[in-house]
Amino acid sequence: MSLKHDRQTDALFQSFLELKTLDECYLYFEDLCTNKEIRDMGQRLEIAKLISEGKSYLQAAELLGVSSATIGRVKRCLDYGDGGYQMILDRLKEQK
Repeated sequence: MSLKHDRQTDALFQSFLELKTLDECYLYFEDLCTNKEIRDMGQRLEIAKLISEGKSYLQAAELLGVSSATIGRVKRCLDYGDGGYQMILDRLKEQK
């Protein structure tokens, strides 16, 4: 599931690392992505949180109003992906 490294993607990710505040994130992502793309990414993160907390597909679907296909995609990434979700979930837990 690894994303191929290339100049454009490296530049995109490097630009994310330049963001310093939540307000800067809002400004940049509102220019970069559609509202739906931003909501979808936030929803996937929330699904990852729920699944990692032991919630079932049905519970996640009811809480978030998402399809089982979306939940399944996130679950596959949690189980077989490169560890990105888990890395972020662990860091978010440390902040609390």
